[in-house]
Amino acid sequence: MADPQSDVLFDAAARLLADSAPDDNVSPGNSVMGVGELANKLKRVVESEFGHVRLRGEISGYKRVASGHAYLSLKDENAVIDGVIWKGNVAQLGFTPQDGAEVIATGKVTTYPGRSKYQIVIDRMELAGEGALMALLEKLKAKLAGEGLFAASIKQRLPFLPARIGVVTSPTGAVIRDILHRLEDRCPTHVLVWPVKVQGAGSAAEIAAAVRGFDAMPPETRPDLVIVARGGGSIEDLWAFNEEVVVRAIAACRIPIISAVGHETDTTLADFAADLRAPTPTAAAEMAVPVLADLRLTLGGYGQRSEKCVRRYHQRGRERLDALVRVLPRRDALLGPQRQRADDLGARLDRGLERRVGVARGQLDRSSAALRLSTLERQLERARDRVKATWRLVETLGPNAILDRGYAFVSARPSGAVVGSAEAARGAGAVTLHFRDGQVDAKVERSVGKAYDAVKPDQPTLL
Repeated sequence: MADPQSDVLFDAAARLLADSAPDDNVSPGNSVMGVGELANKLKRVVESEFGHVRLRGEISGYKRVASGHAYLSLKDENAVIDGVIWKGNVAQLGFTPQDGAEVIATGKVTTYPGRSKYQIVIDRMELAGEGALMALLEKLKAKLAGEGLFAASIKQRLPFLPARIGVVTSPTGAVIRDILHRLEDRCPTHVLVWPVKVQGAGSAAEIAAAVRGFDAMPPETRPDLVIVARGGGSIEDLWAFNEEVVVRAIAACRIPIISAVGHETDTTLADFAADLRAPTPTAAAEMAVPVLADLRLTLGGYGQRSEKCVRRYHQRGRERLDALVRVLPRRDALLGPQRQRADDLGARLDRGLERRVGVARGQLDRSSAALRLSTLERQLERARDRVKATWRLVETLGPNAILDRGYAFVSARPSGAVVGSAEAARGAGAVTLHFRDGQVDAKVERSVGKAYDAVKPDQPTLL
């Protein structure tokens, strides 16, 4: 007999196990699908069903990530679809997407299994008509104007005669030829051309890079003026000059810039950011430099006017001088009293000089006499000194000085001649001995050779 409790447990376990229900949408014999399998089947169905589509909608939440890809949403009043633009296609866009812009996007609808949602992979995107383009333009213009990029206070004055002019334009169009020809006709100037694309994908980036490149050049080679130019076209053709990157590059450039984009009726945001707008590229060349012939004519006129002014000034000066000469007194009348006074002073000077010479002559005579007397006195004094010195020498060398030292000299009698030798004494016979305090007579009695004989004290004998 079956256990009722066991039957209940068996029924409950049977309900926990998966099994096909009569109303499943799975065909008999098909296995159960995984989530990924379903997502991939849905992806294939969606891609095969729709392929490439064109969607019209308003951009929302546009952002470009570090990888270079861009993500956005397209919406209308009824629905929203996510979109992605791969990096290579972003570079090919003719404009920079802005939130709120109405566009027509061309691409392939697909799904993103990782989030179980569908999206459009956009290959190409254009603004949805001129009205949408103008709306985007006005929005960007208001944004940049609010930042002060169009303010008159930041505009730079153009140089009067630039030595170098930089031109940002296409190197193959008629624009560069027109600019060069006009510059050559007016005032030949050194021109630096930075070739860029002026239309289509990537043109805005090239134009902005060219402006920044000129601004980054060293001062010795940097242009004194830059012209950003292209020919006329539709608003789509000129759109690169409305791009934010171009406008910001022009506004930040330290070199004065002339914008010459399109025809006279064409206006771009680059015109508002530039320091001066030209209606055409040819007009930009005319604004950049003066006419050399007119400049020379003007300088010549200035030279003639300066010369006339100098001549007129000289003539007026001569007239004033002549007028002064007429009212001045004559030379004789003006100088007569001075001449007379000079004559009086000359006469007084002669008399004064004569008196002065007389006084000086008297002083000279007195000084000369005193000088002569003084000279004679000095000469007489020197003579006295010499006589005294001579006399002292005589006294020193004379016989009396010798007598004072205990010597005596001998003289013959009666002649008184000095006897200077023994031979003379023998010949004299009688001699006189002269001492300091007196004389003594003596007679020579001994012959020479017999010395030391006794001599009587009262009768000296000369040996």
